[in-house]
Order: sequence, then structure tokens, then C-alpha cells
Amino acid sequence: MSGGRLAGRYTLIRPLGSGGMGKVWLARDEMLDREVAVKELTLPEGLDEQGRAEAVARAAREAQATAQLRHPGVVALHDVLVEYGRPWLIMELLRGRTLGEAIAQDGPLPPSTVARIGADVLEALTAAHSRGLQHRDVKPGNVFLTDSGRVVLTDFGIARQEGQATLTQAGLMIGSPGFIAPERLEGEPGGPPSDLWSLGATLYAAAEGVSVYEGSAMERIQATLTLPPRPPHRSGPLAPVLTAMMARHPAARPDPWSTVHALRQVAAGQEAPVLAGQDLTVPGRVGRRRGWLVWAIPATAVVVAAAVAAAVIFWRPSGPPTAFTLPVDVCGLLTPAQVGEVLDSGQPPKGVQSAVEGADRIGVACNWTVQGRGVGVVAQRDSDTPHPWSMTPESAHRLLENQRAYIGKFPELQWSWKEIGAKGPFTAQIGKTKPLQGVGEEGYTYELSAQGRVHTAVVYYRLANLVIQVEFTTLASRPTDDQVRQTALTAARQTEQALRSQG
Repeated sequence: MSGGRLAGRYTLIRPLGSGGMGKVWLARDEMLDREVAVKELTLPEGLDEQGRAEAVARAAREAQATAQLRHPGVVALHDVLVEYGRPWLIMELLRGRTLGEAIAQDGPLPPSTVARIGADVLEALTAAHSRGLQHRDVKPGNVFLTDSGRVVLTDFGIARQEGQATLTQAGLMIGSPGFIAPERLEGEPGGPPSDLWSLGATLYAAAEGVSVYEGSAMERIQATLTLPPRPPHRSGPLAPVLTAMMARHPAARPDPWSTVHALRQVAAGQEAPVLAGQDLTVPGRVGRRRGWLVWAIPATAVVVAAAVAAAVIFWRPSGPPTAFTLPVDVCGLLTPAQVGEVLDSGQPPKGVQSAVEGADRIGVACNWTVQGRGVGVVAQRDSDTPHPWSMTPESAHRLLENQRAYIGKFPELQWSWKEIGAKGPFTAQIGKTKPLQGVGEEGYTYELSAQGRVHTAVVYYRLANLVIQVEFTTLASRPTDDQVRQTALTAARQTEQALRSQG
């Protein structure tokens, strides 16, 4: 292939290296008269024509996501091509060596040097995370030290954009044993805290000269799942930072900016401040107070007790949260005072939480009921996702639209709510869905009516990666149809405010 030309523009000169994801070539961009790196992506064996087309399409999407990143710590992607039936990524050419090569050639690096490298990489990772992109293969071989002193995170080839499958998901392990966070080894999708763990393992190898877990691939996997990280001995003031970054429980890992600050302190020859993970005992504690992003445990790393009272947000200074990643305490989304107001009850009932597994909805619900009235909140999920907070904004959007389409198929339904005295089943007419504004990022409402009057109003909205359904029902004839609608809308706004306040 040397001497070949891609797109009539990029001339391949010679291979620079190869790995499981493909081969990297030195090439020349004839149009701009500059040298570039070209990555030839290898597609999994055994794919039929449709499978290859889908894999190429996924690679193109991943390239588009990576191309959105503009950060000195992320290798720049110039172009993506599909030729000879496979994808080719055109990237900036870096001159220098990888951190893995530096460790192999020089042995353990000074803690201050490792800390500077770590801070640079973490800032690059945070830029990626802010766009919903996880790296998933942070390791010494993917940290490049340029001759000019720049630290660059490379190889987003197995990066995962929220809501998208990736080129290497089918049948392959995503990541490198010994540098994969334990929650991902347990089958969870992971998140920014998983990249943080991998960076901690990478810096450990640089400062200690050996990996935190050694042995065969299976031995490293087993050790990661069952053993705490080996205490660092050569890392000096960097040691407590590494320990915090590689905490077994993702919620115990520190947030990114506190970690960057600690690494910069060590790089400057100072003691690192004490790093703490997220406090899961105080709902709404994590979020805006520290700035751009706050991390905590991916939802499914907790064995789901649906009543865990925390929801964690990746937050930017303005706009909606990016993703909820912890189990949401659905019963905590309305306060007793709010429940009392909605149900017109001086003694508001406690919420009853339950799993919902119906034809029209799946998720975690909380219901507050008195005789003749009830309000319910459901955090919904799609059938492909284990928990509501495991969805992505994209999959949540699809779920919202699918629910709207499902509702529109039926003019009526058989309805009951025995806890409020509606033992039924009764026939209820389903009203048309109406667009919703001012609650969440998108949504809609509809009503159930019988004998010419509305008795139930339902609000669906999406906030980041959560789809929330709020339903208010009254059997009394006194409220007007508009009052029923407004009561449901008020409850929906209160749940949204509760979710945002936790950020």
C-alpha cells in the first residue's frame, strides 16, 4: 500500500505502527503540502456487507464526534475517508514518543513530571466528557509526549459517544486489561469516572515503573475485580492522588477539577490537597459549586436499590445537565409540602416506590395517593437499557418519541387506580398529545377523560438522559379540566426543579 493515494490527496509513505484497531501510516497531504498521520481502521472479521456498512458508518460517526474536540491535549482529526471498503482517519502527525515508550526506556518518571502529564491529560479528557465522549482506553500507549513538550491523548478509535455503539463493541473487549476500571469489567457502560480510574492506573505505571496489576490479561482482569490497587511506593506526594483516582467505587473518586488542581500542586513541588469522593448521603450536594463538571458513580455500578437517594449530573455552567448517572430517588422529586399542595391534603402521604413493567412504560415509579386523588412520577427507560439513568440523551429522546407514537395509536384504554378508589377497570378516552414548553428540554402532555371531563393529566418530559412521566388524577368533579392540567404541570415543574437542584 506504500505509495498509494487516498481521495486523490493523501499519499501513504510508510507504516508507523499497528495494533488491534488497525495500522497507522506516515502520509503526505498533497493539497496542503504537509505530513499527516493516517489511521487505517480494521473492521472485525466475518462481517457481511450490511455489517461492514454499519461498521463504517459507526466509524464515521465516531470520527465526527472526535473532530468536534478542539483541545491541545487531544490529537487533531483532519478528515475521515472510506476507501477500499474501510475507514481511514486523517490526523495531525505527532513527533515524539508515547508515555509507554518513555517508561520502557527510562523507567519510573519523577512524580512531578507524571503529575504534569496527568493534569494535561485530564483536562483533555474533561473536554471530551463535556461533549458526551468517553475515551475508554486511557493507557500509557495512548498518551503521547511530543518533542515540544505537549502532552496529547491519542486513539479515540474506541471512544464511546453517548447514544452510539462503537466500532469495536461487537465481540471485543473495550479497553486494555490492567487499565480498565472495575465497573466496566463488571459489564457497566462506565462514564467519566471510569476514564479517571484508567488515567490513575496510567500515571501509576509512569511513576512506579510497573502496572498496578500485573500478569496475564485474565490475571489483570481478575485482580482488578477482586483486589485493591497495590499501594504506590515511588510516587511520593503523588501517591494519595493516585489512590483517590483509583478508588474501587466510582463515587469515591474525586471530581476532575479538584484532581487537576491536586496534580498541578504536585507538579509544582507542593503537597497535594486531600481529595474526597462524592458524598452520596446528601441529595443534591454535588454540582455547580465547583464549576464545569462533577463526576460520580455510573448508575449500574450500584446493585440497583431503586430508593438510593441521589442523582448525579455532569454539569456545565449554563444549560441543562448532560447526564444523570446515579440511581434517582424518584420519591424525593416531590417534597411532602408539594405533595400536600398537589393532592390538597393537610397530611400528605408518603411516596410508595415500585418498579414498573408494563406494555406502555418501563421504569421506576413513585406514587402518592389519598382517597380520590393521586400523583405519580415515573423515571422511564427503554427495553435495551437496564435502568433509567443508564440511558443517553439520544436514547432518551428516542424513548420520548416512541412513547408519543405509542400513545397516539389508541383512542382509549382500560384504566384503574385502586389506591385512590378507582378499582375499575374503566374505559378512558385518550386525548391527543400536545407539545410541552418550559419543562425539561422537550416534552408533551395528554389527558384521559371519561363522561366528558378530564380526570387525569399526564406530562412527559426529557431532561438530559432522563425521561420523566408525571401523572395527576382526581375522581372529584369539582376541579375543572384546566385545573387538572395545571396541577399535573405544576408537579412536573417541581420534579424538574428537584432534578436540576441536585446539579
